Amino acid sequence: MKWLDLASVKAAQGTIQLPGSKSISNRILLLAALAQGTTYVRDLLASDDTARMLEALRTLGITITQADKNNYYIIGGAGNFPIKHADLFLGNAGTAFRPLVAVLSLMQGHYQLSGVTRMHERPIGDLVDALRQLGANITYLGNNGFPPLEIRPANTHNEAINNITVKGNASSQFLTGLLMALPLTNKKTTITVSGALISQPYIALTIAQMQRFGIQVSHDQNWQQFFIPENQSYSSPGEMTIEGDASSASYFLAAGAIGGGPVRVQGVGRNSTQGDIHFAEALKLMGAQITMGDTWIEASGIQSNQSDKRLRAIDLDCNHIPDAAMTLAIAALFADGTTTLKNIASWRVKETDRLAAMSKELRKLGAKVEEGKDYLRITPPENGLTPNAAIDTYDDHRMAMCFSLVSLGTPIRINEPDCVAKTFPDYFTQFSQIVGA
Repeated sequence: MKWLDLASVKAAQGTIQLPGSKSISNRILLLAALAQGTTYVRDLLASDDTARMLEALRTLGITITQADKNNYYIIGGAGNFPIKHADLFLGNAGTAFRPLVAVLSLMQGHYQLSGVTRMHERPIGDLVDALRQLGANITYLGNNGFPPLEIRPANTHNEAINNITVKGNASSQFLTGLLMALPLTNKKTTITVSGALISQPYIALTIAQMQRFGIQVSHDQNWQQFFIPENQSYSSPGEMTIEGDASSASYFLAAGAIGGGPVRVQGVGRNSTQGDIHFAEALKLMGAQITMGDTWIEASGIQSNQSDKRLRAIDLDCNHIPDAAMTLAIAALFADGTTTLKNIASWRVKETDRLAAMSKELRKLGAKVEEGKDYLRITPPENGLTPNAAIDTYDDHRMAMCFSLVSLGTPIRINEPDCVAKTFPDYFTQFSQIVGA
């Protein structure tokens, strides 16, 4: 087993240039591949997840040329992939797997999609059920409702209008996949979401990126119905620049709040289309000082004349920041009182069961944790954090990055730290620069 020991540090200060957003990177790659024309993509995230999407698109016959380090030319297939028979391995990249299932189910080809063991444990039945309403021919190759999948040519319906229903309470990536795929049918489409729609900001992000490629999507006031006009097609905007990753920003902003700061993240700011930008507002509720520009955010600790400058505990519905909310679980260790994070049931179907994993690892540090079906309640230990705890990361990049923040209070060991390669390969190098370790 590999591990990384982080010494205890007392302050965090500095500036970080964020890597590109994973959520935007994989959306843009797929949209560029579906578009008419060539797209020049700047500042693409270099990570395992984007590597899986690039590899899959090349396997499907899309010409992708790397101009230099993180910039790519993508020649779109104008709504079609040239290769009609392929086996795709997508690791544990949900932002690649789910949208590709939706798109390939309408491509009139024969495909198999698989991933790592954990991907085969992440449910996909709600998306498959929705696609079958359109005549998609999808077979489970393992357990019912889970990858791996086989896709054969769809039994397309003759109706002039697509009417489709999808559950909204498991993963927003299912609705994202449908929204990205359905313009390929050229039909007027209504998608109805049954149940509460979780992670609504990620759907707004999807719609914003589709609009940049010429596709208009509207929705009702409650985000329960989505409407796609007929006879639309993806068209390249020519050039796209990927903004910094707002989820990754959360670790550095929290470090500034806990360690005094100021810590500034460059590449994401008040003009961001990413929902996780609202993590900064949660830190502000905890007492942190937040300032923001168009392309940057800065966080500092509580400004007080008192010697104790601990953060304040909060009670927060985290539906709008599901990934960044994990960072709040660690910030809770440095707060006075009990913090409650609610509406986070989606954690259970991520890279690991994050509710269970976070509960177990927080307890190693002496925290009192109450784990519910869709919430965590965290009370920091009265006599300080337990030093030198060995934190298991469950092959989950966000577990590793979150728990690095514990070093602002006590020494800690991070097991299998290389899992951060999924979205942020040099995270620990960047983190060491702001804590002076």
